[in-house]
Amino acid sequence: MVKVMYIESIELSNYRNYSNVKVEFGKNTNILYGDNAQGKTNILESIYMAATTKSHRKNTQDKDIIKIGEDESHIRLFVNKKDISHKIDMHLRKSKNKGVAIDGIPIRRATELYGLLNVIFFSPEDLTIIKNGPAERRRFMDLELCQISRLYYQNLASYNRILNQRNNLLKQIYHNRSLMDTLDVWNMQLVDYGSRIIKERRNFIDMMNEIIGEIHSHLTSGKEKLEIVYECNVDEDKFDETLQEKTEMDVRYSSTQSGPHRDDISFLINGIDARKYGSQGQQRTVALSLKMAEIKLVKRIINDNPILLLDDVMSELDTSRRDALIEEIKDIQTIITCTGYDDFVKEQVIINNVYSVVEGTATRVRTEDQRLPSSSRKRFSSVMETVSA
Repeated sequence: MVKVMYIESIELSNYRNYSNVKVEFGKNTNILYGDNAQGKTNILESIYMAATTKSHRKNTQDKDIIKIGEDESHIRLFVNKKDISHKIDMHLRKSKNKGVAIDGIPIRRATELYGLLNVIFFSPEDLTIIKNGPAERRRFMDLELCQISRLYYQNLASYNRILNQRNNLLKQIYHNRSLMDTLDVWNMQLVDYGSRIIKERRNFIDMMNEIIGEIHSHLTSGKEKLEIVYECNVDEDKFDETLQEKTEMDVRYSSTQSGPHRDDISFLINGIDARKYGSQGQQRTVALSLKMAEIKLVKRIINDNPILLLDDVMSELDTSRRDALIEEIKDIQTIITCTGYDDFVKEQVIINNVYSVVEGTATRVRTEDQRLPSSSRKRFSSVMETVSA
């Protein structure tokens, strides 16, 4: 029997709207249901935090996550990998950097955490990645690559640090031209780390293209051929030359105009740009294909199943797209948020645990691990167990 990775449980203290909560998960499908703004997404966010040290929400700082009126928050997650249980502890503090420990041993760098728990987050916002700005598509590449490559994370962090320092120097040069000679030092480092990022991104897109074509063809009944194109802002072998050519422009704008921080990706349906000419339905299908290809790619790279976090995304998909996604997640531990679990009971999926989430509490409905067609909803044993208060 194949031993797959899965989350056993998570405990939160003073996290967002939760005072104290513990949620246990089965190896298959786990459902968190309730009205909007009750805290369902906060549980998914805490899992993502434990896996990556970052929130899936953009521009979120640790102090934003700590419960109002408290000074610190705590996440404790247990993950089973190859039949061995590991504990991830994370302390979030308003006045200090977060503290992270694996099996009770503190870690100094986020890269030490990557690889222990691989998660894929899928929310309604992901369905608009095609039509949104390039920053969203760069973020997609970076979030995935950071999880599957520690070296990429290090290169990206170094690149962003040097980019900020170079931009600060450009502002100074604008007022003091005598500092121009010091620019070459930063150019060399920017080219070094930037070239590594470009190569990794190009390789990532190549691997995605090996997978996504068949997925998209299946979703569109063979009518559409999908290809991802990496729109590299500058080739790695011309990066240094381009920086030299655009030095005056960089000084004028006090920012670096060339580099992987300006990359983009495009999606071609039968050779036509889906962002410019695709219908909303086509763009959503491309986004779903992208997420399903991401799942398969992570499986291939880590030789294990990732954990899938679905944040109220099923209600945004039509029946055929929802069926395709459910087929893909049958052998993956999936944690789903929704406003009701009726739709999942109708499907042939194994439901392990169902939690009702109301105002920072999670109440479990105990179920047996079995496939539950629509006629079986009545067989749910409604033993309500209050997990937090």
